[in-house]
Amino acid sequence: MKKFALTLTSAMLIATLGGCSQSTTPTKTEDKTSMTEQVAQETNPLLAEYSGPYGGVPAFDKMDLALLVPALEKGMEINLAEVDAIINNPEAPTFENTIVPLEKSGAELGRVFTYWGIWSSNKNSPEFREIQKEMVPKISAFSSKINQNEKLFARVKAVYEGEEYKQLNSEQQRVTWLTYNGFARNGATLEGEAKKRYAEINQEVASLQTKFANNVLADEENYVLYIDADQLSGLPESFVTGAASAAAQRGHEGKYAITNTRSSMDPFLTYSEERELRKKVWETYYSRGNNGDEYDNNELIKQILKLRHERVQLLGYENYSQWRLEDRMAKNPENAMDLMQKVWPAAIARVDEEVKDMQAVADAENANITIEPWDYRFYAEKVRKQKYDLDSDQVKQYLQLDKLREAMFYVAGRLFNFKFTPIEEGKVPVFHPDVKVWEVTDLTSGEHIGLWYLDPFARTGKRSGAWATTYRSYTTFDGKKTVLSSNNSNFVKGPEGEPTLISWDDAETYFHEFGHALHFLSAKVVYPTSHSGVRDYTEFQSQLLERWLITDEVINNYLVHYKTGEPIPQELVAKIKKASTFNEGFKTTEYMASAIMDLLYHTTDPAAIDPQKFEQEQLVKLGMPEEMVMRHRSTQFGHIFSSEGYASSYYGYMWAEVLTSDAAEAFAEAPGGFYDKELSEKLVKHLFAIRNAMDPAEAYRLFRGRDANVEALMRDRGFPVK
Repeated sequence: MKKFALTLTSAMLIATLGGCSQSTTPTKTEDKTSMTEQVAQETNPLLAEYSGPYGGVPAFDKMDLALLVPALEKGMEINLAEVDAIINNPEAPTFENTIVPLEKSGAELGRVFTYWGIWSSNKNSPEFREIQKEMVPKISAFSSKINQNEKLFARVKAVYEGEEYKQLNSEQQRVTWLTYNGFARNGATLEGEAKKRYAEINQEVASLQTKFANNVLADEENYVLYIDADQLSGLPESFVTGAASAAAQRGHEGKYAITNTRSSMDPFLTYSEERELRKKVWETYYSRGNNGDEYDNNELIKQILKLRHERVQLLGYENYSQWRLEDRMAKNPENAMDLMQKVWPAAIARVDEEVKDMQAVADAENANITIEPWDYRFYAEKVRKQKYDLDSDQVKQYLQLDKLREAMFYVAGRLFNFKFTPIEEGKVPVFHPDVKVWEVTDLTSGEHIGLWYLDPFARTGKRSGAWATTYRSYTTFDGKKTVLSSNNSNFVKGPEGEPTLISWDDAETYFHEFGHALHFLSAKVVYPTSHSGVRDYTEFQSQLLERWLITDEVINNYLVHYKTGEPIPQELVAKIKKASTFNEGFKTTEYMASAIMDLLYHTTDPAAIDPQKFEQEQLVKLGMPEEMVMRHRSTQFGHIFSSEGYASSYYGYMWAEVLTSDAAEAFAEAPGGFYDKELSEKLVKHLFAIRNAMDPAEAYRLFRGRDANVEALMRDRGFPVK
């Protein structure tokens, strides 16, 4: 495990801690004290090295919130002692006595944060939220102690600037640079009051971001719409059964629950014939964090922006985006915005065409309405059926979650030579009965690669969306460590005894997140720091894997009707492919509006920003279509305000999409198509296995022979290419 302090300090540390929920139940001080004394005499399983099969696995069966605070405190104590040992080494700084022990440090704390991540994302509770509220500022302060340790930075700097650096191999040089850069960009060069203030800001931002995430989660949990049987008109059977199950789980037997999450909102707006209910669901979802109550996020946004701005000014930057993008592929906000501006006009022009098509359908039905945001999905689906004779619900009958998982395993076998074998229940501890585990091995040699955990279903206490993570990454510098990877989703579980059916968009997301897992599992790097991501590149691998969903091998073998077992008809497949760029104006515009606003928020003087007014004014200037809104409105934009992981970097999805479109064209042109053996080997070697041990731009050139170009993306989306 990479030393926690340097991998997850300041912005990255805050990103890890930000996406959790609000506390309402206090922890008793006397209980915590007694537990601390107990742990002093016993081994805390949250700190302990992983044990058991497969190189050791997390002790998810021993998770106890009472152990978390003492584990965090002990983990930080151990990490600080490791740092002291490095800076007190009387020998001159070298890679082996400075960088390597830093790579080794923080293992115990890293394991604690594996469990922290499960509590925060997969099984949140009021008790955890109280611990989070207490500990986030303390962890930020701990992080600053290491980031701002002058003696430690001096040793790292000496290695980076010394003669030995020239003799290091390419990965060692990059690890050294990444470590040095991490210090230099996070306050290590500051002195006196500036250094003190930098640390204070980190703590303040960490707490505010945590509260932002908590507020959004509170609105998701608190707003559930229960409807009756006579209000189900237009809704597909699969959605109705899921809504009935969700209501029953919440104690509303006989009702149907429309939860305040995208996985529930999106299909409801697509199919419900009850226009007033669509409006209500739309307004509730897009008002998260903006209801003028205790969970309102507007003031938090202002505070977060002001503090981020102040912090980067201490380092000499004009704005937050300059600081954030300096070490990204885009390099500066101007380059990121330039990409957005190349695509934006075509996107909103396509929206105009889509709205005209929808309005024509509404007029033909004598609906006597003008298309509003809560109508967009509903009438887009009608246009889809009319233009392409394609019914999304009909497609859904062939998209079984388990079959799609088998399809992903097939793709992994063909491209990566991986084999996935289910592990017998009980052999590996899991944190919820829904979680299943597979062993990943090399198809040819049988070599153990790692484990893959899958937590696919929505439930109370689990954050919305889909994500991938690791519980252990591949390294060899301190003995070979195999991979423990995880995919997490929020699909609505099918009725007992029936398969879970998902939409085509959800199927793409399923493949997308699996792409992240394959990125983890295929790693062939030596050092933990080589796993640190470059935000405007890290989505490329996952976006690319979505392309294999539409390949003939997957379509013909894994898309079968959930009742009859019949394969999906070829005429339906033809319709799917023909409609592949349908509604692309909506999808591109709602995403880009958020990405552009992110850049604007972080390049504008925060003193002049009132979030609601700023959002409205800037979108008007951009010519944002009135019939839709940003994918993530400001008060619920967790990517950039509940953490710093995507702050000023949400554009990165499109930056990566340019690479994706360009790489997909390479496969389309290859003799073996998307399963071309030679190109697949180049893909794994240069774009998956290398992680961040090489500059991403250089890695892509090794794969493609040139840089990617934006024209591939325009072709991909059916936009005109100039």
